[in-house]
Amino acid sequence: MEKDNHPKSENGKICYLEIPAVDIARTSAFYQKVFGWQLRKRGDGKIAFDDAVGQVSGTWVTGRKPTTEVGLLIYIMVDDAAAIIDSVIANGGKIVQPIGKDHPEITARFTDPAGNILGLYQQPKG
Repeated sequence: MEKDNHPKSENGKICYLEIPAVDIARTSAFYQKVFGWQLRKRGDGKIAFDDAVGQVSGTWVTGRKPTTEVGLLIYIMVDDAAAIIDSVIANGGKIVQPIGKDHPEITARFTDPAGNILGLYQQPKG
């Protein structure tokens, strides 16, 4: 049976994100390098993304304030939070909450190059 790679279209699904950026090229490269997001050009020529599993898409927008205070917090699922932390730092992000604060959950928080705060979540093994 062929695997369906199209995003699910179901009521209530989060499907699209608009992420504030100062430098779209720099910020989009950050997400591509750190999380493996696929970049593409939209019909209007702007850079868009599909997440690593092809279920959420979005774009980066200028002229909006970055989310620099925790309110609505989006977590990105990762296989190895410690390794991703190293990649976040190497690619211009900063860690604002290290692993361990939400113990026993494996989480951390970071800022992207624009200063947006997002979370990392690692599924527990076992």
